[in-house]
Amino acid sequence: MNTQKTLFERVQRSFERQGLMVLLGARVDKVAPGTCVLSLPYSDKVTQQQGAFHGGAVGALADIAAGYAALTQAPPDTEVVTVEYKINFMAGCQGGELRATGRVVKAGKRIMVTAAEVVHVADGGLETTCAILQQTIMPVPKTY
Repeated sequence: MNTQKTLFERVQRSFERQGLMVLLGARVDKVAPGTCVLSLPYSDKVTQQQGAFHGGAVGALADIAAGYAALTQAPPDTEVVTVEYKINFMAGCQGGELRATGRVVKAGKRIMVTAAEVVHVADGGLETTCAILQQTIMPVPKTY
């Protein structure tokens, strides 16, 4: 079976159990070894009081994209959990959608270091980087 197809299916199955991402309307766009791309369309579910994407939604999208990038490098009998992350918000964005690209920086047996870039794609196609995340991930045994 195609490795990328297998990785996509593994991530998609786990993503469908992410209640928050399902509630917010996010989707998995691309999965490859060490990489995951997620998108989040603008809606009233993801805004703060001024109408821009809420930092919590931006952070969650980045966290999950980077976490799923790590999952592509984790053993098949494991899931991954975030140990910590740091995020820099660089621009407030409204409308369009967010695209978070997560990637593995270093895949160790006990911890993994990942990063994500969140780009706002405006309705006209203009792209603006709105956040950068770095995180530490830990593989854990599956519990289901």
